[in-house]
Amino acid sequence: MNKTFAVLGAGMQGTAAAYDIAKFASPKKIIMGDHHIENAKKSAWRVNDLVGSALCEPAQVDALDAKSLCKFLEEADVLLSCVPYWMHPKIAKVAINAETNMIDLGGNTEISMQTLKMDADAKEAGVTLVPDCGLAPGLVNNFGTYFIENMDTVDTIRLYCGVLPQHPQPPFNYKLTFNIEGLVAEYEDQAVTLTENEIRLVDTLTELEDLDVEQLGKMEAFVTSGGTSTAPYTFQGKVKNYAYKTIRFPGHCRLMKIFKDFGFWGVDEIEVEGKSIRPREVWHKLMQHALSKFVDTDMAVVRGVGTGKKDGKDVRWQIDIFDKEDEVSGFTSMERLTGFTAAIYAIEIANDGMQKGCLHYETAMPGTKVLQELAKRGVEIKYAK
Repeated sequence: MNKTFAVLGAGMQGTAAAYDIAKFASPKKIIMGDHHIENAKKSAWRVNDLVGSALCEPAQVDALDAKSLCKFLEEADVLLSCVPYWMHPKIAKVAINAETNMIDLGGNTEISMQTLKMDADAKEAGVTLVPDCGLAPGLVNNFGTYFIENMDTVDTIRLYCGVLPQHPQPPFNYKLTFNIEGLVAEYEDQAVTLTENEIRLVDTLTELEDLDVEQLGKMEAFVTSGGTSTAPYTFQGKVKNYAYKTIRFPGHCRLMKIFKDFGFWGVDEIEVEGKSIRPREVWHKLMQHALSKFVDTDMAVVRGVGTGKKDGKDVRWQIDIFDKEDEVSGFTSMERLTGFTAAIYAIEIANDGMQKGCLHYETAMPGTKVLQELAKRGVEIKYAK
């Protein structure tokens, strides 16, 4: 391939994405960028050790400084933005000006819409940008597109995902596997769904349901935001119902709803002992610290259920992934399913497999192909028809 990839954000998902590119893309170079050069060095050295080649090199970069970011992108053919979701549109603008292709991990549909509005500028620059290339949003929607691609007609698509600790501890039975800001956004913002062919905004932490998972037993699933990305808008008129829920151990939703209902995630300032604070920022700080103390291996459950017609018959298909942290590479399941999926899209762009412009994730690449690529990476995918 002989292409140069730039990874912005030397955290968990960015490192996994860089590893995947090093292993599967035959890159010329991978530039691992971070605001803190020590983080970039640590990530680059880890990737190089795992693949046995000095493909990855560290760089210091300020993602929110256009001059710094533009310099970082000088050699890059494709940028993978693995920083907090709210930064992506700012980065996308610089990437377009630098004539660099880009994918991001997304996490908030309204924010991703800001990137998609740059379509004309991206086409003029001759580059491809795809937001929401993570796990949920991201991979879960490939389950949905698989159903659409392989059924004759599709009535309903239900998507589920949860990244969980293998040895849960009360009260939350949860392991923080990504940015705390993204977690609160999932639990607080409204979810976009397609219900009886109409776009609906649904409150999060609602519509609680029991879910049986073969390896875990009874779990719970509830509405969270961001998981559907822009798919409900894209598939309106083609699919009647399209929705997403997060999977957790029983009781988690009730506890999180207490924080939401009692204003712990508020963004308006309040006065406490003469000082102005934002409740959400305090919650971020306290919960990040508390959850960081809990160290455990992780596992991920991803499920898609599609109903429709095939060859004139009513069908119900189900796709399941149950993935655990990889003991050999040390990558968590969250890192594997998020980072590897992002890398698959970035590699496809580098191979000139996508058209130019700002593309919706669900139409940028066939879901069937993404699942095939993921299977090549050792992720077991079960199909039930």
